[in-house]
Amino acid sequence: MSSSHTPASSPPSQLLDLITEGKVGGVILFGENVDDNLTSVVNVLQTTYKQSPHYSGSPLFIMTDQEGGNVRRLPGGPEQSAKQVGQSADPQAAATQMGIDAATVMTTYKNNVNLAPVLDVYREEGDFADKPGRSFSNSSTLVGTCASAFITAQQSANVVAAAKHFPGLGAAGASENTDLQPVTIDLTLEELRKIDMAPYTKAIAADVDMVMTSWALYPALDADYPAGLSKTIIQNELRDRLGFKGVTITDAIEAGALTDFGDYANRGLLAAQAGVDILLAAARDYTQGEDVYNALLAALEDGSLDKDAFSAATERILEVRNKLTS
Repeated sequence: MSSSHTPASSPPSQLLDLITEGKVGGVILFGENVDDNLTSVVNVLQTTYKQSPHYSGSPLFIMTDQEGGNVRRLPGGPEQSAKQVGQSADPQAAATQMGIDAATVMTTYKNNVNLAPVLDVYREEGDFADKPGRSFSNSSTLVGTCASAFITAQQSANVVAAAKHFPGLGAAGASENTDLQPVTIDLTLEELRKIDMAPYTKAIAADVDMVMTSWALYPALDADYPAGLSKTIIQNELRDRLGFKGVTITDAIEAGALTDFGDYANRGLLAAQAGVDILLAAARDYTQGEDVYNALLAALEDGSLDKDAFSAATERILEVRNKLTS
């Protein structure tokens, strides 16, 4: 579970209570959370967890989006956007520096998970991934090269990387934002595999720790469920075909793309049943994550969520967390 909070000299007591109760696995930070007290707040979060009876010996995930360019929650680099890196004279070297810069800032503010890089392969100038400069290129080969360089550099500095948004949002139009509305990526299976998923081969070879799933619908793969709720996409494509053995994480579970899939608790359960390991509750509401937690607990008790699969997910998460230092 992940929650968020607003700037304060110390975190809200309700969040600390949830951490003590073992109901929070991490905290996601946004721009409005960042002020001069941030490192102190993170210290309190980690200390609270260490004093909890549920402490596992490894730190909470403290995560944010420090992609580069316009998408930076913490003060500092990477100053260049992914698009600028992809267009540079030496994209691989620039992407390596981008990963170093991201890790430096993350470490300074005691964050240990960067929800980056973006592996979307944009199709048209000005479309959803290209307009804000979040895509390295319209070439899947170049995206893979840049993303793997970023991942290697950042993870070498002990900051987790999360490749996103699997299987890809590069074909989404300028106004097709899954945060706000349902989005359908109506590509053939061949195109999805050849172009959109291709960069993940290099990311996985670079030992990326996490992959974030998209909330778009991909009829060629699954006509009924968006990627983050699709066992076909997560298990058959990402894990079985591409061989990813790390941690899967949803995009924000309150996304407008999921209006047909019930409340937060139901969405979280569907995602867990599909094979997602971490459920990202990012609505700035502590009860959101708690509702999902309670739904998963009930599902484990009644058998609607497989205990072995859940245990395997927990082991994957702990394996990544055990790489980190507080």
